[in-house]
Amino acid sequence: MRSSAVSLAVAAAFLFCAPLLRAQSPPDNGSGAFATGRYPNLFREDGHSERAIRAKIDAAYQQLFHGDPQTQAVAFAAGRNANGPLMYLTDWAHHDVRTEGMSYGMMVTVQLNKKAEFDALWNWAMTYMYVSDPKAPGYEYFRWSSKPDGQPNSETPAPDGEEFFAMALLFAGNRWPGGHGIYDYHAEAEKLLTAIVHRPVITGMTKFGPRTDGPEVNLDPPMILFVPEVMPHPFTDPSYQLPAFYELFARWGPPADRDFWERAADASRKFFADTTNPQTGLAPDYANFDGSPHTSRFPQSGDFGYDAWRVARNWSVDWSWWQKAPQEQLLSDRIQKFFAEQGINRYGAVYALDGKPVKLTPHPGLTPEGHPAGLVGTNAVAGLAATDRPGARLFTEALWNTPIPSGFNRYYDGMLYLMSLMHVSGEYRIILSRQ
Repeated sequence: MRSSAVSLAVAAAFLFCAPLLRAQSPPDNGSGAFATGRYPNLFREDGHSERAIRAKIDAAYQQLFHGDPQTQAVAFAAGRNANGPLMYLTDWAHHDVRTEGMSYGMMVTVQLNKKAEFDALWNWAMTYMYVSDPKAPGYEYFRWSSKPDGQPNSETPAPDGEEFFAMALLFAGNRWPGGHGIYDYHAEAEKLLTAIVHRPVITGMTKFGPRTDGPEVNLDPPMILFVPEVMPHPFTDPSYQLPAFYELFARWGPPADRDFWERAADASRKFFADTTNPQTGLAPDYANFDGSPHTSRFPQSGDFGYDAWRVARNWSVDWSWWQKAPQEQLLSDRIQKFFAEQGINRYGAVYALDGKPVKLTPHPGLTPEGHPAGLVGTNAVAGLAATDRPGARLFTEALWNTPIPSGFNRYYDGMLYLMSLMHVSGEYRIILSRQ
């Protein structure tokens, strides 16, 4: 009896301590760039010189951020306030400012060590997009669309902007430590990451009508939402799934949420396999949590459209940085094979998941016709995970030979193009702390 009691006491103590032991155990660092510090440079593998690669990235950055304001640039200086200079990055075709573009601009500038531009973009976002009213449904988030003068087109968020803001801020805190106020980057990132997971449900009025918003994530399964609006059947956007970032949120974000982000990374990796077509590798613009296409929002939301261009980029960067999900290699081989069969220099912008081309109303800022530079870029990034190296090289060279986007479509195409150059050349990296 005494032996059994002792055994039960030991077992009870172990069960009580097990969660603590799990929480304290170091996370799995995988075998990608986070663990090794090595980032593939597909351009160099194809014979391009470091000097030529650097020149191509610099030219794209210069044109998009400082080029001709009527035909080339998407970034514009906007004066200054008490926190310093202001800059916004606009969807030129519709002359609005989106958290998508602002957060992309911040990611580009922190990667390229352009602190002045990074701070000016963040200052504009905090001045004109951040919702500070505790009674507002979008409180602690960012209005997803504003006019260039700062007036809101929407008063509620799109969660991909918050994800990229948080990751860019964490990188900025590592690259440029010691800031204060809105430039205390780590503090700002932690505040935003806490809101993404824990923001209470708030019902209130916006200038566009009543709205009820809550956290930007679903807890079970642990997955980013398309919108935080409370609805009977919430869903996600596959291109919002960013497991490469979630691994870093789990390490550098609020300690209380680290387990959530680890589980979210695992859920995203499984989701990529569930939501892509098993023959074409194409993902839908919107999807249910089980991966099935979500078609109630818009008529074509179950097709491979403009949002979905980014899905292959997301799984391929995850493979490059972490190498935890070998199925991501299969997905890259599959989608590159599909687009090669469409014609490496001829494929279009929008497809049904089974591969049939789709004609539809133009997405804001884009047209469904032609051969889009943004998709050329993300298809090249898929080469980071592809095992068919000769096949991947075709996409790498297609990106190399694509001119910098200009004119009507230069916002979305241009930002995807520039970030793709950086990914493919190994210049889009995990920025570690100097301390």
